[in-house]
Amino acid sequence: MREHDNDDLSFDDFDELRDPRPDNNGFDAVVEAAISRRGFLGGVLAFGSGAAAMGTTFLASEAQAVTANRFGFTPIPTSTENTITLPEGYEWETVVRWGQPLWSGVEDVDQATGGTAETQAMSFGDNTDGMAVFAKGDRQILAVNNEYIQNKVLLKNREDGKAINAADIQKMKNAHGISILEIEEGANGWAPVLDSEYNRRITIDTPMELTGPLAGHDMVKTDADPEGKIVLGTWNNCGNGETPWGTYLTCEENFNGYFGSADENQELPAEFKRYGIKTSSRYGFEKFDARFDLSKNINEPNRHGYIVEIDATDPTSTPKKRTALGRFKHENAEVVLASDGRVVVYMGDDERGEFLYKFVSEDMYVEGGDTDGLLSEGQLYVAKFNDDLTGEWLALTPEATGMTEAEICLHTRVAGSKVGATTMDRPEWVAVNPLRVEAYCALTNNKNRGLKPNAGGDETPVGGPNPREANKYGQIVRWRPTGGEHTDDAFTWDLYVMAGNPKVHPEGPLAGSDNVNEGNMFNSPDGMVFDSKGLLWIQTDGNFKNEGDFEGQGNNQMLIGDPATGEIVRFMTGPNKCEVTGLCFSLDRRTAFVGIQHPAADFPDGPGTLPRSCVVAVKRTDGGLVG
Repeated sequence: MREHDNDDLSFDDFDELRDPRPDNNGFDAVVEAAISRRGFLGGVLAFGSGAAAMGTTFLASEAQAVTANRFGFTPIPTSTENTITLPEGYEWETVVRWGQPLWSGVEDVDQATGGTAETQAMSFGDNTDGMAVFAKGDRQILAVNNEYIQNKVLLKNREDGKAINAADIQKMKNAHGISILEIEEGANGWAPVLDSEYNRRITIDTPMELTGPLAGHDMVKTDADPEGKIVLGTWNNCGNGETPWGTYLTCEENFNGYFGSADENQELPAEFKRYGIKTSSRYGFEKFDARFDLSKNINEPNRHGYIVEIDATDPTSTPKKRTALGRFKHENAEVVLASDGRVVVYMGDDERGEFLYKFVSEDMYVEGGDTDGLLSEGQLYVAKFNDDLTGEWLALTPEATGMTEAEICLHTRVAGSKVGATTMDRPEWVAVNPLRVEAYCALTNNKNRGLKPNAGGDETPVGGPNPREANKYGQIVRWRPTGGEHTDDAFTWDLYVMAGNPKVHPEGPLAGSDNVNEGNMFNSPDGMVFDSKGLLWIQTDGNFKNEGDFEGQGNNQMLIGDPATGEIVRFMTGPNKCEVTGLCFSLDRRTAFVGIQHPAADFPDGPGTLPRSCVVAVKRTDGGLVG
């Protein structure tokens, strides 16, 4: 297959280009007959008065006790402008952008070449995504994922952004990973603290420790690491999480497309197919770095696709890959403590027709105690959603799957298929409500729903939390543990919202749920974060062309939802072509830090400049709390 030269191609589309799914005509337009705007949706979605399918655990009185408007701002319309728009009384500024030095003596990115491998190693990485702020005394440390690269921008001096030598590949590798930087607010706004002892770049070449069931296993051993315990690098870091003990969790998502083979006819292990690992890669790393050449290192892909724990406040610490949490295309890692102290981690596998997972630690968290084993020993579960609005977490055990514990952690998708998990519409960020025992997952979209199976051949029927065929708009599912603990095996569920376009489709399922209207409509919910008030911030990564089925929806955006009432309002719109992704708050809650990924030309620095992914600070002009 020829190399693909489209920077805008999504990783899912890249995978399917190399390995197209077979058509499955067994699922016709069932959704049209099964749901209607005021039929099925009225029963499955819980909003408005707060009464619902969640049963008696969701009381209308909860919603009635809420003030009519908890948002504190006037919602804004959609936008197609190449800038950030905010409500009246708010302002924004750029904190840090791709290629901006984190140490003195390093030049800002060269607009003609995209810089060098050396300058990139000392500068903020590309395509910002998940992020978090950590406190070290009164100092603030920002950890930011740098998910992937845009070849034609990073390699501005190469034809079509194609690497021609090892130096080009090294620059590409140095732009990936995580940027950790101290930030402070001065007279000119928020900015990195140059030369801070906390500043750190973690890249594709940074040594990391493998922990959990796969540490030292034969399936992760290589010639360079015969003990199978130290792996180099992390990449395609999408969403994130934070632990109660103050560490950062970064999530490896589309790790598979970075591997290729000098032998195009090489026979690969059967398990590689489920993860989209082929003999051709997206960036051509294997041409200049043998680690990515499957003909030389067949076990290397087994060492990636995990959640990595990092102590952002200790620049000498070694990142740890937590294999007990499973291997798949991790979106984010939402961590919550059960009342007995056990650690629960919710995780979505962001691919069409894949699954939603939960990990429950074996031991309990004790403040000040040893935390190293909490994400290394425990039970991994996968979700099954029933059409009657109930569900269960299925334990991925050797007895249930016929696989060893190590095989479950390595081939987690296969284990999920074996126990009959529910295929989902691309499970993205999970967010847990701090005020109620309930969790939400953004199901961003799925053009294959009801039409094609997933990569493992599992059917993707219309129904349950995925009620629309060829789903182009997405929805948000929420669930509540039946016993009031996130460790419970059973839950009830509903849909908080189904995105849609009531302007183009006034009636029917494509209009979305009743809490979607022309004033707040959106598509492809992706990032989600709860604030301390229990409001749900929703970020989108969808179609921004503003035409056809997406007419009137404009650029990607950030909205805020009130779970108690179902109300959703628009707070922010991003610049052209960007994804709005990643959200965290300053320690005093007077600044929201927001990620702008792959914006169009000239953003944020103006005419004649390269487009630069960045983190922006959003503040109230009166200095009040954000939101």
